[in-house]
Amino acid sequence: MNEVTDKRAPSDESFWSNVKKHFRKNRVAVYSLRGIYMLVILALIADFIANEKPLIARYKGETYFPVLKGYAVDMGLSEWPKDFQNIQWKDLKFDFAIFPPVPYLPKNIDYNNSQSVGPFESQDVKSWRWRHWLGTDELGHDVTAGMIHGTRIALTVGLVSMSIASVIGIFLGAMAGYYGDTRLKMSRGRIILNCIFLIMGIFYSFGSRSYLLGDALTTSLGSFFFEMFISLLILSCFMFAARLLSGLLNRLPYFAKKISVPVDIIVSRSIEIMVSIPTMFLIISIAAIVSKPSIYITMVIIGLTSWTGIARFIRAELLRVRNLEYIEAAHALGYTEKRTLLRHAIPNALSPVLISIAFGIASAILVESSLSFIGIGVPPETMTWGSLLAAARVSSSAWWLAVFPGFAIFITVTLCNLVGEGLTDALDPRLRK
Repeated sequence: MNEVTDKRAPSDESFWSNVKKHFRKNRVAVYSLRGIYMLVILALIADFIANEKPLIARYKGETYFPVLKGYAVDMGLSEWPKDFQNIQWKDLKFDFAIFPPVPYLPKNIDYNNSQSVGPFESQDVKSWRWRHWLGTDELGHDVTAGMIHGTRIALTVGLVSMSIASVIGIFLGAMAGYYGDTRLKMSRGRIILNCIFLIMGIFYSFGSRSYLLGDALTTSLGSFFFEMFISLLILSCFMFAARLLSGLLNRLPYFAKKISVPVDIIVSRSIEIMVSIPTMFLIISIAAIVSKPSIYITMVIIGLTSWTGIARFIRAELLRVRNLEYIEAAHALGYTEKRTLLRHAIPNALSPVLISIAFGIASAILVESSLSFIGIGVPPETMTWGSLLAAARVSSSAWWLAVFPGFAIFITVTLCNLVGEGLTDALDPRLRK
């Protein structure tokens, strides 16, 4: 009797599992990604590591969680009790209190340790618990608290600005690469009304509401998102009205005739215009004319000026993808162009974008640090890595004001670049070993 062995053929790996396997072979990139994870965790729990408020406290027989309470107060969901308004937390006589490891916020001023006290110098503190472990700046701000909270600002700037740039770049690049100059056809009436109502919508949703958006930025992040949602809703209403009116205008033969929209030319020329303008000078010019500096405005400016690289990548990838078999199969099955673009073309063209985003985050962190260093775009009371470096110019002997933030910027940017290089090797089959 012959024994027949059942040999199963190994299943084909998916594209992303294959990329993940090759990325793990690059140990430097893997450890760099873990380092970024640690920085993200540090940014998320910054308020629990460096804060003037206790983590838990018992006062007059009641138990409080001041750090958690602070989140609710900042979002406008709660208010501080009268006993906790306009106070110095460290001077309050608690029955019981546990303070964070660093009992300072970046905005706190220690007048007894001003004039740039070093980390190894003697400090005028009541106990080692209140020592400034990385020293202070000229005004008496704690450098350790500034470094910890500066991590949150740096990563937030990188992630938020690149998210904005990714949305703009993917949308414009996908439209240019997929439709080209001849595939997108629209009626004359719809093109005219879309252009008119888009300009009106931008004016009424953002131009006339600029003061409301600016005031919301200075109030809280939640208020800004609420006002931004209203602006986007107004813009959507204008575009919806344009769509409805175009149906009426298309009843006339001249306006009903469909013509090709040269999307590729428009997007390509826009990219060339943006690239020809020095990005740093453009950001400085926009940030300098803003009446109320805000870190959120800086994020938006960086995002609005950093989308060109992403648009170029996805445009080039979609020029290749749009002629592949599965796109032709989707057309043969009767799928609409919109569904084919969103469900099939864009998801299979995002791999080069990830590389651009990784390098873009590092670039955004450098741009924010540069703006903070020259004192543009960031409120004076906000302490960032760049503002700490700027403080080193005032006190040339305060080496700690240059070494610690400079090292943090170097490490963060290097980690992002190493992750980008690892993604480049994993996503490009020609570079795999």
